[in-house]
Amino acid sequence: MDLFDFAVEKNNVKKPLAEKMRPIKLDDFIGQEHIVGKGKLLRRLIENDNLTSMILYGPPGVGKTTLAYIISKDTKSQFVKLNATSIGVKEIRDYISKAEELLKFYGKRTIFFIDEIHALKKGTQQDALLDAVEKGIIILVGATTENPYFEINRALLSRVRIFQLEELTKEDIKNILIMALNDKERGYGNLKIKINRKEIAMIAQLASGDARNSLNILELAVLSTHKNKDGHIEIDEDKIKDCVQRPLIKYDSSGDNHYDIASAFIKSIRGSDENAALYWFGRMIIGGEDPRFIVRRLIIQASEDIGLADPRAMLIAHAAWNALETVGMPEARIPIAEAIIYLSRANKSNAVYTAVDKAIDDAKNNQFRVPPHLRDAHYNGAKELGSFGYKYPFNYQNNEIDQDYFPKEMNKKTYYFE
Repeated sequence: MDLFDFAVEKNNVKKPLAEKMRPIKLDDFIGQEHIVGKGKLLRRLIENDNLTSMILYGPPGVGKTTLAYIISKDTKSQFVKLNATSIGVKEIRDYISKAEELLKFYGKRTIFFIDEIHALKKGTQQDALLDAVEKGIIILVGATTENPYFEINRALLSRVRIFQLEELTKEDIKNILIMALNDKERGYGNLKIKINRKEIAMIAQLASGDARNSLNILELAVLSTHKNKDGHIEIDEDKIKDCVQRPLIKYDSSGDNHYDIASAFIKSIRGSDENAALYWFGRMIIGGEDPRFIVRRLIIQASEDIGLADPRAMLIAHAAWNALETVGMPEARIPIAEAIIYLSRANKSNAVYTAVDKAIDDAKNNQFRVPPHLRDAHYNGAKELGSFGYKYPFNYQNNEIDQDYFPKEMNKKTYYFE
């Protein structure tokens, strides 16, 4: 028995299907071939029991905790499981002291598995790990659903390797479900369950790449269905829908998912795909995103990606803002969608965006005095101070006259190209 099993056994609680089906060896692990496939780095480190400090980063239910579980079974090191949401600095230091004694007197290393590592405070709790990780007193294995480059301080990041886990594919999920249905020791292999490929595919679709969620749906369907007269448990689409109720919405308006979906939204408009842009807009709205954030992005994009190729885009983006402020949601979703479609279909140009950035860059590096003829001359004594020579364009033919508007030390520049 290890730390993963102890709490369940101690309280005599029946394990959920997702916990019972957790793989105990790499050969049973499904998915994440890019990091644990044959010959891949993380697999080699685990098989050789020669881990270095790392962070496992990915969405829920893709195998982060399972990989830690496999490590705990295979390693000869002391394995300590901690939860960032419930541990303090003093406890971290106490565990490090014990790990140091174990290494000093017995030559045995300690692996710290810290779930939800992003919840550790940057200034105190994360810093408490730094010295121990750097000196090799502990091997840190962190798991997080949040982007570590946002949530983990730079000093700690420089001492760990980041392994990114992806959402499981539908095929991965289907294989996990079939394994659970056939496994006689941990799963439902001893039950007479009637479920066809269509229903299995349906669960895989509704699980949104989350293995735990898929097994929870299957378990609830099995537990809530009475056996028929032949002793079979028949799982159909209606039972599955009843167990799910509504698809799992993966969105955190302040987290990593927020930035990824906002990025997809912006890039869809830039790429002139109004249908994809509307889809990502829908994802943000049902996820609880502040609609003001969305419309602010439209206003920025009207200048950044469209600019003077279609000046009306800015007016329409602002009209969407006015609609949101005066009408409110959910009605404002319609004028916002109108703006999204217009911006997506508009001619694109980043000329304004690149022009202003080039000009600002020049302004930083070339801070010369204003030429005399461009200086303010609306005060007594201006001419005596050299502020003269300006040619007023309206005094000339066609209201224009050739004169220099840049400092004399600079060559004439062109920032804006149509």
